[in-house]
Order: sequence, then structure tokens, then C-alpha cells
Amino acid sequence: MLTDAQKQEFDDRGYLVFEGLLGGARLAHYLSALDQLVERGRALSEPAGHFSLELDADGQPVPGLLHKVQGVCVVDSRILDLAREPGIVDRAAELLGCEEVDVFGTKFFPKLPGGGTSTHWHQDNFYFGTNSRRILSCGVYLQEADRRNGCLRVVPGSHHDAVIVDHQREQGMHGSWTQVEESRAVDVAVAAGTVVLFSANLLHGTADNEDPARTRYSTAWHYVPGGLDLERFRRGEYEDRWTVRRAVPA
Repeated sequence: MLTDAQKQEFDDRGYLVFEGLLGGARLAHYLSALDQLVERGRALSEPAGHFSLELDADGQPVPGLLHKVQGVCVVDSRILDLAREPGIVDRAAELLGCEEVDVFGTKFFPKLPGGGTSTHWHQDNFYFGTNSRRILSCGVYLQEADRRNGCLRVVPGSHHDAVIVDHQREQGMHGSWTQVEESRAVDVAVAAGTVVLFSANLLHGTADNEDPARTRYSTAWHYVPGGLDLERFRRGEYEDRWTVRRAVPA
């Protein structure tokens, strides 16, 4: 499915962009499911369960302004169908060099208009306590994304650095982040229905949504070989780990 040129690009740059993997009725189906999650968030005055809210400058949750749904495939099985889309999983399996694939750590970022935040500069593997090259991250962009409404940003080639960089927590922000020289950063502006697969060692983040009218719905998760034992995310033990492609018997 992948060309030799694409495999070399992934090795060199640490990510691949696949335009138009989702469209038509399938894209509309997933957008409808995510709209319903946003509506559930509007009813919240404080974080609840899998739902977190945006924070104000003092680090306090903003009622009704959804930041993220962590474990979105636990919350809504329709999004698990998205994580199982053959066009995505088959490409992930080829990059991982395996037949059986699991997904874990599923998230939905709505990036609501006029200030929706997502994630700043980080490496996914920092949160997993590893620098394994067998973890493949995936961003699915269900709406158009550009710099103004908070597109993905990456540092090409940074996955080659074996050392996980320091990450710090700042007041008024979700998560722990690091710093990057802006001259190294590349904006990954994409059309709706685009999928980006990238190394979990790649430095990446997003811009905040400064557009007063547009949302920027995306999902994020991680594909791994089914047999990969991750101490904190073990198959059969961690709630948000799912088999999305089974090995074909010999």
C-alpha cells in the first residue's frame, strides 16, 4: 500500500500525510457523532469522567467549553469504528511491520472557536515512559485545519533524537510541554478527511484555535503491534486499548 518513497519519507521526516482517506457519508457519520459529544460538553459546569473543559488564565475550568474527551472510544463506539477504518489501519500496520494491530489512548479534540486549545510541543512517548519506535501516533482531521484554527505542527526529523526531552507543566494549560525553536517547525495544514501518521518520538503540537467561527475536530491515538507489552497500557488490562486488526492465520 505504501510506496518506497513514502517509507523513505517516513524514515527521514517522521510523519506521513494522507489526504482524503475519509469522505462522503463516512466522514459525515463521524462528524455527527463528534457533534453529539460537544453537546454533552456544553452541559458541563466542571470536568466529568472522560470529559475535560478548557481552562481560564487562573487554571479554572470554563463551563460548557469542551477541551478533550479522553478515552473517546470508551465513551462512543462509533469512534472506535473510525480507529478501525481499513484505510488507516492497513497503512499503520505496514509502517509498524506487523499483521496484528492495537490502538490505545484515544482522544477527541474539538478545538472550539475563538480559543480552543489542544496540545503544545511534546513527544507522545514522554507520556508513555519509553522511546520505543514501535508506537505510531495518528491524527485524524475531520475538518479543515490551518494555522488560524489550530492545525498540527511538527519538527521534521526530530524522531531521530533518542533522548526524550524535558516537559514542564504551566499554569492555565492542560498537560506538560516543552520548547521548540520556531524556525524548525512546520505547519501541517490539511483538508477535511486527512489522516497523519507519525512517530511517537516526533516533536509535535498544535496552534490554538483563534478563528471565531470555525471548529477543528480531530481525533488522536496510537497504533502498536498487538504483541507489544506496554507496562501502563497492557492488552486486556487497560480500558482504552483495542484490537483493530487481527493477524491473518498462516
